[in-house]
Amino acid sequence: MTLVHGTLGGETHAARAALVAARAARAGELDRWLSGLLLGGVSPGLRGRPVLTGPDGAGFTGHRPVDGVALVAVGSHARRELTPGGDLDLVLLHRGRPDVAEVADRVWYPIWDSGVRLDHSVRTVHEAREVARADMKAALGLLSARRIAGEHSLVDEMRAAVLSDWRADARKRLAELAEMCRKRWESKGELAFLLEPDLKEAHGGLRDVNVMQAVAASWVASAPDARVRAAYDLLLDVRHALHEVTGRGTDRLVLQEHEAVAQALGMLDGNVLLRTLAEAARTVTYAGDHLWRQVERFCAPRRTSAMRVARTPSGAGARGIERTPVGDGAVEQEGEVVLARGADLDDPALTLRVAAAAAQAGLPLALATVGRLAEHAALPPVPWPAEARDALVSLLGAGPAAIGVWEALDQAGLIVRLLTDWERVRNRPQRNPVHRFTVDRHLVEAAANAAALTREVSRPDLLLVGSLLHDIGKGWPGDHSVSGAVVARDLGARMGFDDGDVTVLEALVRHHLLLPDTATRRDIADPKTIEVVTSAVSDVPGRERELVELLAALAIADGLATGPGAWGNWKAGLIAELARRASAALAGGTPPPAPHLSPSALALARHDGGSVRVLGSRVTIAAPNRPGLLWKAAGVLAMHRLAVRTARLSSPAPGDGALGTAVLEFTAVPEYGNPPDPAALEADLRRMLADRLDVAARLERRARSLRVRTGIPVPPPRVTIVDDASSTATVVEVRAHDRPGLLWRVGQALGECGLQVRAAQVDTLGSDAVDVFYVVDESNRPLTEPARLSHVRQHVLAALQPPDTRQAG
Repeated sequence: MTLVHGTLGGETHAARAALVAARAARAGELDRWLSGLLLGGVSPGLRGRPVLTGPDGAGFTGHRPVDGVALVAVGSHARRELTPGGDLDLVLLHRGRPDVAEVADRVWYPIWDSGVRLDHSVRTVHEAREVARADMKAALGLLSARRIAGEHSLVDEMRAAVLSDWRADARKRLAELAEMCRKRWESKGELAFLLEPDLKEAHGGLRDVNVMQAVAASWVASAPDARVRAAYDLLLDVRHALHEVTGRGTDRLVLQEHEAVAQALGMLDGNVLLRTLAEAARTVTYAGDHLWRQVERFCAPRRTSAMRVARTPSGAGARGIERTPVGDGAVEQEGEVVLARGADLDDPALTLRVAAAAAQAGLPLALATVGRLAEHAALPPVPWPAEARDALVSLLGAGPAAIGVWEALDQAGLIVRLLTDWERVRNRPQRNPVHRFTVDRHLVEAAANAAALTREVSRPDLLLVGSLLHDIGKGWPGDHSVSGAVVARDLGARMGFDDGDVTVLEALVRHHLLLPDTATRRDIADPKTIEVVTSAVSDVPGRERELVELLAALAIADGLATGPGAWGNWKAGLIAELARRASAALAGGTPPPAPHLSPSALALARHDGGSVRVLGSRVTIAAPNRPGLLWKAAGVLAMHRLAVRTARLSSPAPGDGALGTAVLEFTAVPEYGNPPDPAALEADLRRMLADRLDVAARLERRARSLRVRTGIPVPPPRVTIVDDASSTATVVEVRAHDRPGLLWRVGQALGECGLQVRAAQVDTLGSDAVDVFYVVDESNRPLTEPARLSHVRQHVLAALQPPDTRQAG
């Protein structure tokens, strides 16, 4: 089996080939022996030992008639895969022969005498059919039944009957099978991430592939492909080697057997064995996830054609397939995300944007879509364009929903192409019971956990990417924090972060254990302990407090992703208190300045106090500053299906010759599809400035016409009044999940509070909005009354709630 991180060596191939040959030889030997037992006469025993006696001690002589009887293998011997410790599963089929008990005895007793473990039954075709209808395990075995000896037509009749029933009852039986598998997975765990996995029963193990073959027999899904079969063969070889090493029929690969099994397979050591197992198991699990989605759709209640057409967008009703946009270049179809018909495969951000759209909608990527992206889609150049970086952040920001989408990209080989250093941590085991996952899965889990903490930091994008990379150094020799910082620096630059952000990422990875180690090993009340933290974060001058808040959030995300033994209330409390004390010690820094005008915007303000320019994704407006200007302009953009990525509202400083003029600078991109006509957008903006456009009414009509997916759960919004950030305005900071029209709603809420936005800095980082507004009251002064400040905060929070939540309240 070929791995993404390398290829198994020649010794391994030779060792595995020998195991395959041994199984084939044993299957042939067993078939000859069992045939002799059924036929009667002096029969060579297993491995050449003669079998001469029956249950009464009498010798078998001569040929016995076998009309109306057949010996059938089920289970692993039916597939010619019986390993040394495996059970022999046999069924004696007959057509109501009165002497069938005698026939059975002359087959079963020699097997018992040989020491082979036997699971046996005697059935007529009717009985076999009834048992298969009532017992799932029996049905699965009989679906793969293979004749060893006896009447051919009898076996063909039984197989045809069982298969016919299986297909006729597929809707009921597959739902039952799915539930059985879920219970097994809950009990046995996920093979890829277990230190002592059950090779047969764990999720991603041998049993899952056997189940896939049974599902394929129902015609609901395709049979396992070549990658899954190769993974299955690897798992089977490991099980075979385990049986030979231990001399027992065990399926659990315990720690003390890792090295011996690896040696039997010609592998370097137990780490290579675990990494190879993880690769195989994840291949099986991913294929199984796709198969079970097909089964779920098949078993779901059927909708009538009228229902499908009624819910289908115009133009698709004739086909009865519903396609709903979920993002630029991505649509939902039958519960999966597929490429939109007009998706541009030359767009370097397409792969990540489609993946982000799927994760944010809480939907899987369709298998064919992932394959098409892997084969044909362009990948981001170095450095990445901002659109690709934002899409990665949006993907990670989807939280747990991102894990399945990330796995889809990984299985297609896209992750190692996007992040070149990922290959070193992919499937890398952590031989430590505290860790639940391989290194790569741990990193993705940490990023998923960090998505719930994005409201706690001012730079959610750095938190999410830092969480993804914090242990990236475990693929390199030496201290993983030190080597990981170097890798993070390189990857941050490749992703297109600016120099300052790259420095923060590097420091975040280098010091990701700073707070946990310090909080649990030193007295946090000692000033020297606080000095350890403040000294370490001095790596990023001017951004020390930002780094502390990032480190505190990463500590939580990392601990939760490690396992129950690595995180608890006691440790969480210590880290939070240490971070609070360190932040207090770093207080007194200069707050960030209010947004200021670029030279081109300043020239526009001086030249004309009422102009609009639309250049690609850049929209610039210069107009007399008045209440509602920001949010009305944002509303016009939302009307045209434009998502605001950045926005700046500034006024010229005294002496610049354009007092009373505000300049708005937007970066806006289409929610999906082609951008709007620039002339139409510009015309609507001018009508808005002339008070000839009812923005609220237009947005309300658009909202009623949209069918909005619920999407994934997101952290609640957060609104903060930032003290001492400005002496001339009140600073309101909003952190929320970005949604169409978000800036419109926030600005409208501020206007309803009687506030004028003097300046604003709006940034959408992935799927998170981090917006700062400098507001004044009717007298052009900052707010001072606590009651009014509280009212502003609560009113903006209410505006940030989803529409159905606001109405319910």
